[in-house]
Amino acid sequence: MTTPLVLLDLDGTLMDSAPGITASAAHAYRTLGLPVPDAATLRSFVGPPITDSFPTHGVPRERVGEALVAYRAAFTAGGMFNNSVFDGVPAALRELRAAGCVLAVATSKPEVFARPICERFGLSALVDDVFGAPLDEATSTKADVIAKALAALGRQSPAAPEDGPVLMVGDREHDVHGAAEHGIGCLGVSWGYAAPGELERAGVVGTVDDVADLAAQVLARLR
Repeated sequence: MTTPLVLLDLDGTLMDSAPGITASAAHAYRTLGLPVPDAATLRSFVGPPITDSFPTHGVPRERVGEALVAYRAAFTAGGMFNNSVFDGVPAALRELRAAGCVLAVATSKPEVFARPICERFGLSALVDDVFGAPLDEATSTKADVIAKALAALGRQSPAAPEDGPVLMVGDREHDVHGAAEHGIGCLGVSWGYAAPGELERAGVVGTVDDVADLAAQVLARLR
Protein backbone atom coordinates (compact mmCIF):
# COMPACT_ATOMS: atom_id res chain seq x y z
CA MET A 1 0.00 0.00 0.00
CA THR A 2 1.29 3.47 -0.83
CA THR A 3 2.02 5.89 2.02
CA PRO A 4 -0.04 9.08 2.32
CA LEU A 5 1.91 12.32 2.70
CA VAL A 6 0.48 15.34 4.50
CA LEU A 7 2.23 18.70 4.08
CA LEU A 8 1.40 21.09 6.90
CA ASP A 9 1.68 24.85 6.92
CA LEU A 10 3.04 26.20 10.22
CA ASP A 11 1.83 29.75 10.94
CA GLY A 12 -1.94 29.87 11.28
CA THR A 13 -2.35 26.14 10.75
CA LEU A 14 -0.37 24.43 13.51
CA MET A 15 0.54 27.51 15.52
CA ASP A 16 -0.88 30.88 16.51
CA SER A 17 2.17 32.86 15.41
CA ALA A 18 0.50 36.25 15.12
CA PRO A 19 1.75 37.83 18.38
CA GLY A 20 5.45 37.55 17.55
CA ILE A 21 5.12 38.27 13.83
CA THR A 22 2.86 41.31 14.17
CA ALA A 23 4.96 42.81 16.98
CA SER A 24 8.14 42.34 14.94
CA ALA A 25 6.52 43.88 11.85
CA ALA A 26 5.28 46.87 13.87
CA HIS A 27 8.81 47.33 15.22
CA ALA A 28 10.13 47.46 11.66
CA TYR A 29 7.69 50.22 10.66
CA ARG A 30 8.57 52.26 13.74
CA THR A 31 12.29 51.79 13.06
CA LEU A 32 11.84 53.09 9.50
CA GLY A 33 9.71 56.01 10.71
CA LEU A 34 6.69 54.79 8.75
CA PRO A 35 3.07 54.60 9.94
CA VAL A 36 2.36 51.27 11.60
CA PRO A 37 -0.50 49.43 9.83
CA ASP A 38 -3.64 48.63 11.79
CA ALA A 39 -4.03 45.34 13.62
CA ALA A 40 -5.99 43.63 10.84
CA THR A 41 -3.33 44.51 8.27
CA LEU A 42 -0.53 43.31 10.54
CA ARG A 43 -2.34 39.98 10.95
CA SER A 44 -2.23 39.56 7.19
CA PHE A 45 1.56 39.37 7.46
CA VAL A 46 1.21 35.89 8.96
CA GLY A 47 1.73 33.32 6.22
CA PRO A 48 3.20 35.02 3.15
CA PRO A 49 6.92 35.80 2.85
CA ILE A 50 7.58 38.96 4.87
CA THR A 51 9.38 40.41 1.85
CA ASP A 52 6.05 40.34 -0.01
CA SER A 53 4.05 41.87 2.84
CA PHE A 54 6.23 44.95 3.43
CA PRO A 55 5.95 46.43 -0.08
CA THR A 56 2.27 45.50 -0.24
CA HIS A 57 1.60 47.57 2.88
CA GLY A 58 3.44 50.82 2.45
CA VAL A 59 7.17 50.10 2.65
CA PRO A 60 8.95 51.53 -0.41
CA ARG A 61 10.62 48.74 -2.33
CA GLU A 62 14.02 50.36 -1.91
CA ARG A 63 13.57 50.15 1.88
CA VAL A 64 12.34 46.53 2.12
CA GLY A 65 15.84 45.33 2.97
CA GLU A 66 16.03 47.86 5.80
CA ALA A 67 12.61 46.78 7.06
CA LEU A 68 13.67 43.14 6.96
CA VAL A 69 16.75 43.86 9.10
CA ALA A 70 14.60 45.64 11.69
CA TYR A 71 11.98 42.89 11.62
CA ARG A 72 14.56 40.14 12.08
CA ALA A 73 16.18 42.01 14.98
CA ALA A 74 12.92 41.92 16.91
CA PHE A 75 11.98 38.45 15.72
CA THR A 76 15.25 36.79 16.76
CA ALA A 77 15.30 38.72 20.05
CA GLY A 78 12.22 36.79 21.16
CA GLY A 79 9.38 37.36 18.74
CA MET A 80 9.94 34.00 17.05
CA PHE A 81 8.93 32.22 20.24
CA ASN A 82 6.01 34.53 21.07
CA ASN A 83 3.43 32.06 19.80
CA SER A 84 1.63 28.86 20.77
CA VAL A 85 0.43 25.59 19.28
CA PHE A 86 -3.31 25.58 18.63
CA ASP A 87 -5.22 23.40 21.10
CA GLY A 88 -5.81 19.95 19.66
CA VAL A 89 -3.04 20.05 17.06
CA PRO A 90 -0.71 17.56 18.81
CA ALA A 91 -3.56 15.05 19.13
CA ALA A 92 -4.44 15.47 15.45
CA LEU A 93 -0.84 14.89 14.39
CA ARG A 94 -0.60 11.77 16.54
CA GLU A 95 -3.83 10.46 14.99
CA LEU A 96 -2.53 11.01 11.47
CA ARG A 97 0.78 9.28 12.22
CA ALA A 98 -1.08 6.38 13.82
CA ALA A 99 -3.06 6.09 10.56
CA GLY A 100 0.21 5.65 8.65
CA CYS A 101 0.67 9.15 7.24
CA VAL A 102 4.05 10.77 6.65
CA LEU A 103 3.85 14.31 8.03
CA ALA A 104 6.03 17.24 7.01
CA VAL A 105 5.89 20.92 7.87
CA ALA A 106 6.13 23.08 4.73
CA THR A 107 6.31 26.76 5.64
CA SER A 108 7.28 30.02 3.95
CA LYS A 109 9.08 30.95 7.18
CA PRO A 110 12.86 30.63 6.76
CA GLU A 111 13.89 27.12 7.72
CA VAL A 112 16.54 28.44 10.11
CA PHE A 113 13.65 29.79 12.21
CA ALA A 114 11.06 27.09 11.51
CA ARG A 115 13.19 24.24 12.81
CA PRO A 116 13.97 25.70 16.27
CA ILE A 117 10.37 26.89 16.64
CA CYS A 118 9.05 23.38 15.92
CA GLU A 119 11.61 21.96 18.32
CA ARG A 120 10.77 24.43 21.09
CA PHE A 121 7.04 23.76 20.90
CA GLY A 122 7.23 19.96 20.57
CA LEU A 123 6.14 19.73 16.95
CA SER A 124 9.40 18.22 15.66
CA ALA A 125 8.67 15.03 17.57
CA LEU A 126 5.26 14.75 15.91
CA VAL A 127 6.30 15.18 12.26
CA ASP A 128 8.82 13.46 10.03
CA ASP A 129 10.60 16.60 8.85
CA VAL A 130 10.43 20.40 8.67
CA PHE A 131 10.94 22.35 5.43
CA GLY A 132 11.08 26.11 5.04
CA ALA A 133 12.26 28.92 2.86
CA PRO A 134 15.87 30.10 2.55
CA LEU A 135 16.86 33.05 4.74
CA ASP A 136 16.39 35.31 1.72
CA GLU A 137 12.62 34.79 1.50
CA ALA A 138 12.39 36.93 -1.63
CA THR A 139 13.99 34.09 -3.61
CA SER A 140 11.34 31.52 -2.60
CA THR A 141 7.62 30.82 -2.97
CA LYS A 142 5.39 28.30 -1.21
CA ALA A 143 5.61 26.17 -4.35
CA ASP A 144 9.41 26.16 -3.98
CA VAL A 145 9.15 24.98 -0.38
CA ILE A 146 6.75 22.21 -1.41
CA ALA A 147 9.13 21.19 -4.22
CA LYS A 148 11.93 20.92 -1.68
CA ALA A 149 9.79 18.78 0.62
CA LEU A 150 8.64 16.47 -2.19
CA ALA A 151 12.20 15.94 -3.43
CA ALA A 152 13.56 15.24 0.05
CA LEU A 153 10.75 12.76 0.75
CA GLY A 154 11.19 10.96 -2.56
CA ARG A 155 7.93 12.12 -4.12
CA GLN A 156 7.36 13.28 -7.68
CA SER A 157 5.91 16.55 -8.91
CA PRO A 158 3.23 16.65 -10.14
CA ALA A 159 2.20 14.20 -7.44
CA ALA A 160 2.20 10.66 -8.83
CA PRO A 161 -0.63 8.34 -7.69
CA GLU A 162 1.76 5.39 -7.46
CA ASP A 163 3.74 7.27 -4.79
CA GLY A 164 0.69 7.59 -2.59
CA PRO A 165 -1.79 10.44 -2.05
CA VAL A 166 -0.49 13.88 -1.04
CA LEU A 167 -2.46 16.66 0.64
CA MET A 168 -1.50 20.16 1.75
CA VAL A 169 -3.12 21.66 4.84
CA GLY A 170 -2.97 25.44 5.20
CA ASP A 171 -4.74 28.63 6.16
CA ARG A 172 -3.82 31.07 3.35
CA GLU A 173 -4.21 31.30 -0.42
CA HIS A 174 -0.44 30.89 -0.79
CA ASP A 175 -0.77 27.33 0.51
CA VAL A 176 -3.49 26.54 -2.01
CA HIS A 177 -1.67 28.04 -4.99
CA GLY A 178 1.69 26.55 -4.02
CA ALA A 179 0.21 23.08 -3.72
CA ALA A 180 -1.71 23.44 -7.00
CA GLU A 181 1.56 24.05 -8.87
CA HIS A 182 2.46 20.48 -7.95
CA GLY A 183 -0.93 18.95 -8.66
CA ILE A 184 -1.74 18.71 -4.94
CA GLY A 185 -5.04 19.64 -3.33
CA CYS A 186 -5.14 21.85 -0.24
CA LEU A 187 -7.45 21.45 2.72
CA GLY A 188 -8.05 24.83 4.35
CA VAL A 189 -8.35 25.55 8.06
CA SER A 190 -10.57 28.39 9.22
CA TRP A 191 -8.77 29.15 12.49
CA GLY A 192 -5.84 30.82 10.72
CA TYR A 193 -5.33 34.22 9.16
CA ALA A 194 -7.16 34.14 5.82
CA ALA A 195 -9.49 36.98 4.90
CA PRO A 196 -13.17 36.01 4.52
CA GLY A 197 -13.60 33.96 1.34
CA GLU A 198 -9.85 33.87 0.60
CA LEU A 199 -9.46 30.11 0.80
CA GLU A 200 -12.59 29.38 -1.20
CA ARG A 201 -11.56 31.77 -3.97
CA ALA A 202 -8.14 30.13 -4.08
CA GLY A 203 -9.72 26.70 -4.63
CA VAL A 204 -9.42 24.65 -1.44
CA VAL A 205 -10.81 21.13 -1.57
CA GLY A 206 -12.62 21.81 1.69
CA THR A 207 -12.37 23.77 4.92
CA VAL A 208 -12.05 22.49 8.49
CA ASP A 209 -13.59 24.68 11.19
CA ASP A 210 -12.57 22.72 14.30
CA VAL A 211 -9.13 21.30 15.11
CA ALA A 212 -10.87 18.28 16.62
CA ASP A 213 -12.06 17.37 13.10
CA LEU A 214 -8.72 17.92 11.36
CA ALA A 215 -7.38 14.37 11.33
CA ALA A 216 -10.69 12.87 10.17
CA GLN A 217 -11.04 15.46 7.39
CA VAL A 218 -7.48 14.88 6.19
CA LEU A 219 -7.88 11.10 6.14
CA ALA A 220 -11.18 11.38 4.27
CA ARG A 221 -9.46 13.27 1.46
CA LEU A 222 -6.50 10.90 1.28
CA ARG A 223 -8.65 7.85 0.56
